[in-house]
This record gives sequence, structure tokens and C-alpha cells, in this order.
Amino acid sequence: MALWLALCGCVSGPPPVRPIGEAYVGPATLKIRSDLPLQSSTVATVKHGERLEILQTRRKFLRVRTPDGKEGWTDERVLLAADDMKALRELAKRSSKLPSQGVASTFAPLNIHTQPAATSPSFIQLKENDKVDVLQSVLLPRTDVPRTPLIPPAPKKSKAPPKPKKEPRIPLPPMPKPPPLPEDWVELSHSEHGDEEAAAAEAKPAPHVDGWSLVRTPSGQCGWVLTRLLSMAIPDEVAQYAEGHRIVSYFPLGDVTDGDAKKKIWLWTTTTDSHAPWDFDSFRVFVWSTRRHRYETTYIERSVKGYSPVLTLEVAYGGKGLAGRYPGFSICMDKKDGSRVRRQFALIGQSIRFSGEQACEMPGSPVTVQAPAPLQVAAPAAEPPKEGFFQRLKKRLRGR
Repeated sequence: MALWLALCGCVSGPPPVRPIGEAYVGPATLKIRSDLPLQSSTVATVKHGERLEILQTRRKFLRVRTPDGKEGWTDERVLLAADDMKALRELAKRSSKLPSQGVASTFAPLNIHTQPAATSPSFIQLKENDKVDVLQSVLLPRTDVPRTPLIPPAPKKSKAPPKPKKEPRIPLPPMPKPPPLPEDWVELSHSEHGDEEAAAAEAKPAPHVDGWSLVRTPSGQCGWVLTRLLSMAIPDEVAQYAEGHRIVSYFPLGDVTDGDAKKKIWLWTTTTDSHAPWDFDSFRVFVWSTRRHRYETTYIERSVKGYSPVLTLEVAYGGKGLAGRYPGFSICMDKKDGSRVRRQFALIGQSIRFSGEQACEMPGSPVTVQAPAPLQVAAPAAEPPKEGFFQRLKKRLRGR
């Protein structure tokens, strides 16, 4: 009996399953379930960016192991490959150097995506009234970026050839010849709107285009959101003058003292056409009037073709009697001759003065959408046959 108890105490449990791949958590938080159904109990909750070991695949589901050793099931569509995580880190590194074009908020929960595509993985969810820095805006045709499935779909079964029809016992009479065309068939085929109808039939529908904004959270994470779901957080006493135009960016330039209160001098850019190839078509500077106690326009330009980023900086002004360096801003825009320049403006007191222009820097590489990287999963190794009790007992005795 003592030998029996000693042998039973020495028998260890089954060795841990060797992983066949790795993946990273995509959403901000992810529940790992004990089984495939959504109603299964939660065995662990992991956060964005945590590394998971893949143990088993079943259709679109993966059995994974968390960093603390817990095992369960999740959907492969919410996971990121190592290449996706690398691209996301590089995006955050590049975006950390981009100047903010204004702070935006949202009125409802909003997902931040890894790419400017609605089907790309989302890894952060903004809550109502959360604020983010807007860095860049782009227009892209609506695209689908599905990931290559781990298990390819089963090939479709080929249809069986149709059975030959049985010949009738009594043969059918021959078909009569069709009537000839009328002599004026050419004239009859024309109509007043024939060419327009043919052109409309050949015309392809325009692709859907979505506006996306690159945003940066207070913690430094960067990703893409739909532009139309953001609201620029400029004060309402200025935003009321938007007149239906979309505010693209805004910046404080200085302060005006009115009694005990301090009011900002604001610059904003707006657009009337969100699908235009340029970023904004107007910019405007608002100054607080100490006499009327409201914001008034001190400078405005309309019908421009402006491009982000707008920069706030110290500007050298060489006007007579006012030469010096002043707070100001610069805007990249197209001139009438088609050349692109960056024009600088100085804020002198409460007035805006043009201070010069120079060639505008060329934009970086265009933003593109790529399908998520496939998860690298190896075929599971064949498990060795399980040893019986007497085989394990012989090994123990031989070892002694």
C-alpha cells in the first residue's frame, strides 16, 4: 500500500500543449471563453497588445493560452498578427511627431481602427465625450479588408451533368421560319433618348468614399476613425459661426482680456465639400470684442485650396514700424498658377498681417489600406500515444 501511494504521488499530470502559433489581442479588452458558444463562461480577460499562444484551430475559432497560463477560445477576427502589431507601433511612432490640428470629441462610443477601413480590426473604443487629437484627414474609397482564413473554405461540389432528355415517341413538327425584318428597321431602332439611355447603362456607379481621421489618444495610441463621427471641441461661442460648414482644424493664437475674463483668439479652417481633393476651402480668425462682448471676424479668406497641416509658430514680420517677431501661423495652399506655397501670417495686436510665403513641403506617401496580415499557425504535431499505467510503473521501477 505504501508503494502504491508513492507511485500515485509521483505520477504527474499531462504536459502542457505545445503552441502552434502566436497572436496579439486586438480590442481594448477581450474575454476568453471556456468553449465556443458565446454563452460559455469567461476564463480570462486580456487587454490590447497582449501576446497569446495559439493551441488549436476550429473553423474561425482559436484555442489560446494567455500570458498567465489560462486556456480558452476566441474568434480569430479579433486578433492581430505580429506584423499588424509592428505596423501599429510604427504608426504610433510616426504620429507622435505630427502636430495636432485640434481636439475632437464624440457624442457616442466610437471604435478606433488599425487602418482607415470599417472592416479593419478596432483596438480602442472611445467613450462619450472622450477627447483625442486630430492629426490628419484622408478620403479613401470604401474597401473591404478581410483576413485570409486559417482554414480555407471547402471547395464547392461540382454540379452533376444534366440528364439527357428522352426523345418523344412521336417527333415534334419542325419550327416555322421567323418573319423577316421590316424594311425600315434601322429607323425604328432609333429613339430620341436612345443615346442617353445607352450612356446611362454604360456608366458605372461612383464608388463610395469615406473620410477618415488619424487621431491620437491622451495615452499616445494612434488609429483611424470616421471623420463624420467626430466633433471638433472648439468653444460653442465660436462654433456657432460655422454656418453648416465642417470645422477641419482650429488653433488658439493669443488672448484678449475683458475685465476679469480672458478670451482666446481663434484660428479655424473649414470646408463646404468633404469630398474635395483639398482639406479645407476657407480659414478665419476670430477676436473677442471687448466693446460688444462677443467674437468677431478679424481676418478671413474664402475659396482657397488648403492642405493640412496648419502650423502655429513665431513669424518674422518686416512691415514699416512694426518689424519684429510675432505669434502667427502658416497655411499650405494652391496659388492661381497651380503652384503650392506655404503662406505665413503674423498676429500683431488683434490684426492679421501677411508676412511672406515659401514653397510648401511635399506630402508624404499616400495612405493605403492593406488586408490584415495572416496569422502564422503551424500544423499541430502528432501527439505521441498515451502510456498505460503499467508502462509508467515499469519506467518508475527501472529508474530506481
